[in-house]
Amino acid sequence: MLLKMRVVSFCHYLQGPACTQYLADMGADVIKIEPPNGAFERHWSGGKSFINGVSAFLLSANRNKRSFAIDLKRPEAQAIIRRLIGSADAVVENFRPGVMDRLGLGYDELRKLKPEIIYASATGLGASGPDRDRPGQDLLMQARSGLMAATGNHETGPVAVGAATIDQHGGALLAMGILAAFVRRLQTGKGTRVEASLLNSGIDLQVEALTKYLAKRPGRAAFKHDRHVGSWYHDAPYGVYPLADAHIAVSMNDAAKMTRALKSERLKALEGLDRYVERDRYAQAIAAELKPRRFADVAKDFDAEGVWFERVRDYDDLINDPQAKHNHVFREVPIRGTTATLVNHPLRYDGQVPEYKGVPLDIGEHSREVLSELGYAAAEIDSFIASGVIVAPATTD
Repeated sequence: MLLKMRVVSFCHYLQGPACTQYLADMGADVIKIEPPNGAFERHWSGGKSFINGVSAFLLSANRNKRSFAIDLKRPEAQAIIRRLIGSADAVVENFRPGVMDRLGLGYDELRKLKPEIIYASATGLGASGPDRDRPGQDLLMQARSGLMAATGNHETGPVAVGAATIDQHGGALLAMGILAAFVRRLQTGKGTRVEASLLNSGIDLQVEALTKYLAKRPGRAAFKHDRHVGSWYHDAPYGVYPLADAHIAVSMNDAAKMTRALKSERLKALEGLDRYVERDRYAQAIAAELKPRRFADVAKDFDAEGVWFERVRDYDDLINDPQAKHNHVFREVPIRGTTATLVNHPLRYDGQVPEYKGVPLDIGEHSREVLSELGYAAAEIDSFIASGVIVAPATTD
């Protein structure tokens, strides 16, 4: 028996859409519920990044979904949306706490409709608690979770990560939770409420660092380190260093290997140093040795000694990275007469990238199709669209 998970997604921004994109890539039928004027990510794209009028933000997190546009504030919408949810295995939402309840679509209400429903919520700080109503956004949770402070140092102060890492990780965690709940339902027939938050996701990103910190409790002084050092808990030379023509990331490495690779008397004199206690001193010595050298020369010497390193690449470098090309990380897709470069699903299944079925470029692109699957007649569908309860692109004969 062929079993396909159906997911009804009340999601916008990134955490929820990222979650449902992972599920859609893995074969779930994800129906994206949008308001009549479209989801937020259709209208905003950071860096003003639009491709022939299509938001790159939309393209980044809505692959392989179907768009169903409905005015949930209209009384007629309730029967339609409930019939749709009745056909689904999971509902996913990332509104602020209480919004779905006000729409009559909260967990308690939907559990009456379908006791075995999987109801997944993604919030900023949690569905309950003293700060549940505070705004939840990636940058804010980088600050609150400690990630921003741990990324900076005493010279630069806190530093924001250059991407919405907490949103993306939160989406992956939520997808994992939904899949676990789906397996449970297959085994027991029972539904599950799955809850994720950006705050918890930001903390989970740092599980190694936090566990080490809480085991030792070194205090804020541990974060006072030379600007080249990459974390509060690693021995030098772990960090990032400028070269004459590039920057280089140097990982955990034996001191003797570093000495031999750089042929440095200065480093040889420091080989017996405790490279955690005196990490700043050692990092400054490494920085002085590396600064006048060119990457090609350093790479050759490091490779010869088995030193762990990588050149710091920017996005223009990355798009041409030979290993990224081999891994099929990027995909060229047609978008309204031009071509866009998208990032593929990160996993491979039997060596293959999941099939790309497209992105719903138009608001309500699949509204008619979904309503037909639910058993509505063509005349009913036309009536819903004419009255504005449902939005769908105009049909062409």
